[in-house]
Amino acid sequence: MATLFTKIIQREIPADIVYEDDHVVAFRDIAPQAPTHIVIVPRSEIPGVAELPAFSVEADHVHLLNAAKHIAEQEGLTGGYRLVINQGEDGGQTVPHLHLHLLGGRPLSWPPG
Repeated sequence: MATLFTKIIQREIPADIVYEDDHVVAFRDIAPQAPTHIVIVPRSEIPGVAELPAFSVEADHVHLLNAAKHIAEQEGLTGGYRLVINQGEDGGQTVPHLHLHLLGGRPLSWPPG
């Protein structure tokens, strides 16, 4: 069964897509935790970090950080930003599809919660 994010990638569910390439799709979070909150997902449906395949330069997940850097520049986040990957229920992961949160647009405190 396809995840919510796969349905967004396949345009079955609408989203405010801000970036996409052959490997990732990025869209604005519907419940933003910062002025800029973008979710970046690989096109491959990988449940999470714990299920990552063996390293391969061909795998979509290796493109998440490059996309984050590009999107942060595109969004004008020159003062800094935070990248978050949640793994599993205790880690706060709510969609079983590997994804990266790009948060910025205001000072971010630590610890995050």
